[in-house]
Amino acid sequence: MDKTQKLHPGQNFLPLEFTRIDGPDYQFGGSGTWQALFVYRGKHCPICKGYLGKIKQRLEKFETLGVNVAALSADSEAQTRETFDAVKPNFPLLYGIDVPMMQELGLYISEPRSATETDHPFPEPGLFIVNPGGSLQIIDISNAPFTRPDLDVLLGGLEFVIASAYPIRGTHR
Repeated sequence: MDKTQKLHPGQNFLPLEFTRIDGPDYQFGGSGTWQALFVYRGKHCPICKGYLGKIKQRLEKFETLGVNVAALSADSEAQTRETFDAVKPNFPLLYGIDVPMMQELGLYISEPRSATETDHPFPEPGLFIVNPGGSLQIIDISNAPFTRPDLDVLLGGLEFVIASAYPIRGTHR
């Protein structure tokens, strides 16, 4: 049986730099604050655009909890600009990750079904949440565009985790 490599909850997430469409490079990981990194498939995915819009609508709640939010894709700068113009996110939109980085993050990767879909391999949805200590608190990855965390459930869970110092789950090896 083939297996993929996945990140382990509770491990330190060393800082990574990602290119940002509307500002300086963005650092995800390390310590100091809560961070949520939503990985999306790319501009070709209408579900992604809708989900980015839902994140935008709930950004104030993330900020109230002290969680910094960003979204990441493998799209080019031009493709990301189209997504940015369509969604007008109020959080950093990051782009340009390559296949080795997708693999390092443990994401599932798809090939385009045709040249009209997109012109590069792309990640399926993922979510990584790092706590202020720099550890991976929450990991959610999918191999299909249809399964992503319900944002209201996620926000309620984060509120509980932060308020009660709830431990990182899934750490048994």
